[in-house]
Amino acid sequence: MRDSDATCMPKSGTVTFRKEPSPSNIALPLEFLKCLLLMHSFPYIQYLVLPAYNLLSFSPKPVLYSYFRSSCSWRVRIALALKGISYDLVPVNLIKDGGQQFSAEFKALNPMQQVPALKIDGITLSQSLAIINYLEETHPNPRLLPQDPKKRAQVRMIADHIASGIQPLQNLNVLKQMGEKKMEWAQNCIMSGFQALEQVLQHTAGRYCVGDEVSMADLCLVPQVANAERFKVDMGPYPTITRINKALLELEAFKTSHPSRQPDTPAELRA
Repeated sequence: MRDSDATCMPKSGTVTFRKEPSPSNIALPLEFLKCLLLMHSFPYIQYLVLPAYNLLSFSPKPVLYSYFRSSCSWRVRIALALKGISYDLVPVNLIKDGGQQFSAEFKALNPMQQVPALKIDGITLSQSLAIINYLEETHPNPRLLPQDPKKRAQVRMIADHIASGIQPLQNLNVLKQMGEKKMEWAQNCIMSGFQALEQVLQHTAGRYCVGDEVSMADLCLVPQVANAERFKVDMGPYPTITRINKALLELEAFKTSHPSRQPDTPAELRA
């Protein structure tokens, strides 16, 4: 194993930690091989060997660009774990060197200069809910969106409540602008959002956010509660949120994707 690689084996799949691969080491030999095959006078050799070439030149394993503490990245890590999708992880440190997301290399990958970004099936996706929806459509089991249209709408409502109405107001870019008031600002944003969310969940929740099946809403809830705890929000007024969060953290996919268990987690924050 190279120094840049480290592999962990969660129950639901494999995560490989590595730097962004450079295809230059194999591209020329593979292209040379392809030319020889195409020039060969025996067509059946092309039919036998070219498929092997295509397998060598295209890796189907997704690559996730993530930061251990990013709640948006955490949502996607949970989805990948629940669906048993193995992937390579490339860490993007949002603090180091002024933020690695602002590098020219990462901007070329994601012009919004945010994590997560996921390379999968020959495309690159950003925005956590868009990624999760793509995974839901291409890997439908287990479901993260209920079949019942009313429950599906409730799941999307709760997910958007968190992903659009709470998290963006207290993310890193906003807090940088708040200076010494960043803790107070984050607390107020989260408490305001949680007051509304608690009322919603009292009508939709079973064991989890909507009924008794894990959904996309739950993937948004757990990282946001972690943010609340990090900003020292009193969770006493939100018993439904607290109960659901505790139940979800008992699930293996939520454990293996936790920020304290990522390859780029600093030693002092590891579980």
